[in-house]
Amino acid sequence: MQIFTFLAFTILVAVISYLATRKTAETSSDGYFLGGRSLTAGVIAGSLLLTNLSTEQIVGLNGAAYTSGLSVMVWETLAAIAMVVTAIYLLPKYLKSGLTTVPGFLEKRYDVTTKTLTSILFLTGYVVVLLPVILYSGSLAISGMFDVPSLLGVTHTQSIWICVWGIGIIGSIYAVFGGLKAVAVSDSINAIGLLIGGILIPFFGLLLIGDGDFFDGLHILTTQNPEKFNSIGGKTDPVPFYTIFTGMMLVQLFYWGTNQQIIQRALGAKDLKEGQKGLLLASFIKILGPIIVVLPGLIAYHIFEGNLETADSAYPMLVKKVLPKEWVGFFAAVLFGAILSSFNSVLNSSVTLFGIDVYKQHINTNADEKTVVKYGKTFGVLLAIAAMCIAPLIANAGSLFDYLQEINGIYSIPILTIIVVGFTTKKVPAIAAKIGLLSGCALYIISQFLLQPYFINAALTDANVQGITESSELALIKSQAYPHFLDIMAILFVLNILIMLVIGKLKPRKIAFRQKYTQQVNIAPWKYVHITGIGISLIVVFIYIYFA
Repeated sequence: MQIFTFLAFTILVAVISYLATRKTAETSSDGYFLGGRSLTAGVIAGSLLLTNLSTEQIVGLNGAAYTSGLSVMVWETLAAIAMVVTAIYLLPKYLKSGLTTVPGFLEKRYDVTTKTLTSILFLTGYVVVLLPVILYSGSLAISGMFDVPSLLGVTHTQSIWICVWGIGIIGSIYAVFGGLKAVAVSDSINAIGLLIGGILIPFFGLLLIGDGDFFDGLHILTTQNPEKFNSIGGKTDPVPFYTIFTGMMLVQLFYWGTNQQIIQRALGAKDLKEGQKGLLLASFIKILGPIIVVLPGLIAYHIFEGNLETADSAYPMLVKKVLPKEWVGFFAAVLFGAILSSFNSVLNSSVTLFGIDVYKQHINTNADEKTVVKYGKTFGVLLAIAAMCIAPLIANAGSLFDYLQEINGIYSIPILTIIVVGFTTKKVPAIAAKIGLLSGCALYIISQFLLQPYFINAALTDANVQGITESSELALIKSQAYPHFLDIMAILFVLNILIMLVIGKLKPRKIAFRQKYTQQVNIAPWKYVHITGIGISLIVVFIYIYFA
């Protein structure tokens, strides 16, 4: 019955996606890469949310909440403010230029080489880090939920390989052969299912705690574990509170405002109004995100009394404990949809970046749109195969969510830097952008993978000499031995901007940059965009004050 429910919901999504996209002109660049610039607010919001929400976040953030409490909700709540900034400031500029990719703006602002370097950075990050992490974490969830090793009579490692290739092949069909609209439509349907299924887990968990009484369960959870319901992260928490004002907001702005896999949904909007409404709708729903990706971790801490072997097992163990058997097939299908969504969204963005920014620009400049799409799809297949080969090899990477966030810093801050300087200045030259990209990547790698281990190991060695063995004291020593990676991001962001401004002062562009309106879509803004954005931002502030 569980397998039947799983297959029924999964096939239903596929059929609806096919019917909704069969008339879209997939042979044109706009048709394939941007869904014919026809996406409406609801589709954009649903696709944004499900592209963001996948197993590495559901499992990883709940694991972090199990360990550190409510403070990790910053990854969700602060995202709402970043989306508000994107809707009000960045999206009008993108749509005014008629962009298909974010690096496309960099070509107009700087030069072709800057655009190509940025596209290659995106693609490298996607294939080496993001796609394999999505595949591996998703395979862990599906393998555990259906007990694939016992079902098929294979080892755990073999089950991971089977699930990785199963998810990868199905996701590739959506992304490579369906284009953005197929991805966005399937995302929107799965988003509804994920919201329902995601809310059911804490609901059943609180019923269990309250012995059948939901509100009694909530009261017991909050009163018996008050230290877990503090929005202000301490020094040893994954996200100390002060980092909100250093690197955290930069990470959020990069992800929601400049990351191709995310912003591509808004670039496909039928007009600016729909794009802004979609972003703001997603930002409001994002405020409710902790109910799905934080609260279950707190419930698991109470139910299992903090005795689980690993924090990342908190969510799977809670699902197994509280979810009625008749719901397992549906929830597995919803989770499968979330995995597919993140995978096929990243893959579609990769196909877009390669087709537009690499193949058309450097390999075959005379290629027509049909040829660009064709070779973009071919690249997508090769990229998917590479990711599927890499995914099972990252089994020993530690905490997947922390690993993903830290590694992404290699390219996120340099790219955000040159985009911010590009929008806010008119005479900083292309050479400054190239230096900003290269110096940003190099300095971050040196900081996080050479200097940080050296200083932390030295501090722990001193602690060992002094006979310090208490885990809490060692955690504090580690946190004080080297700046938090979000602080490093903020420092490098400011440093790179200064470097670019100095170069701009010494060797400015001869002609000031002026953005041109291509008239691809109507860029008249939604009249309520500012008041809605302010309201959403105030809600975020209120939540922090309430739980402080």
